[in-house]
Amino acid sequence: MQWRGKRTSSHIEDRRRGGGFSRAGMPGIRVGRRGGGRGSPMGIFATIVVLLIGAYFGVDMTGLLGGSQGGYATQGAAPAGPNTIDDDEEAFVATMLGETEQVWSEIFAASGERYTPTTLVLYSGGTGSACGMAQAAMGPFYCPGDRRVYLDTSFFRVLEQRMGAGGDFANAYVIAHEVAHHVQNLTGTLGQVNAERQRAGERQANALSVRLELQADCYAGVWASRAAAGLQVTEADIREALDTAAAIGDDTLQRSAGARVVPDSFTHGSAEQRQTWFFTGYRSGDPGRCDTFSARNL
Repeated sequence: MQWRGKRTSSHIEDRRRGGGFSRAGMPGIRVGRRGGGRGSPMGIFATIVVLLIGAYFGVDMTGLLGGSQGGYATQGAAPAGPNTIDDDEEAFVATMLGETEQVWSEIFAASGERYTPTTLVLYSGGTGSACGMAQAAMGPFYCPGDRRVYLDTSFFRVLEQRMGAGGDFANAYVIAHEVAHHVQNLTGTLGQVNAERQRAGERQANALSVRLELQADCYAGVWASRAAAGLQVTEADIREALDTAAAIGDDTLQRSAGARVVPDSFTHGSAEQRQTWFFTGYRSGDPGRCDTFSARNL
């Protein structure tokens, strides 16, 4: 993939230096990792991710596993002024975000709609969001409360060093997946599914979460397909994305933690499902092929 010299997004908020969070006297909004929102403790997927990433950093993250029912939302510190891209890592993220903006603006325009970009917040260690405190142990996630993607880029190193995945296009896939949750929010899918999950039992709620996540994988594939020519995406790049999809499949993570694979506990989909739906989007380039909610067999 050739990403240098491309347009960069201006919708970057860099809190890596001098960020932080403060309590605000507002009701808390709880969402699961990567756009969930059921108001219950983290599921087994999030638990395993917390433990794996906590092990990587050598920090005890088990205090996060019970979730938070606090009656406030944390808010990140506002940036001091217009963001300036001042390092290679931020340049990469801003470029990938810009690529998603171009693709989704074209897709929305084709349907007579206007795409409103998400803002991507870069942070280091922890920061506040309308969905509660963001921490590196949570991995990247999208918060519908403030329509922002939160990313501690140390996650990219976790992918490579602890999960056996990584590379520029693998990292681009991660960003595209989180932006896809923003697309779901704009189209109303995210709110509808989260409302249904609130009313459902645990097994059904997990199944709905899987379909939501697999659709985001498919949308990430659509983005990859449409951005491929401009970024000079190769077969090796697509393999990086597929390897990453497999590495963060629920079954892979459960096995990595030494646990028994329990499909009913899945919240993001198996390795095979995540690869299949990413490739469905990539092969077709058509978001209309990403209706995971109507699919009988995922």
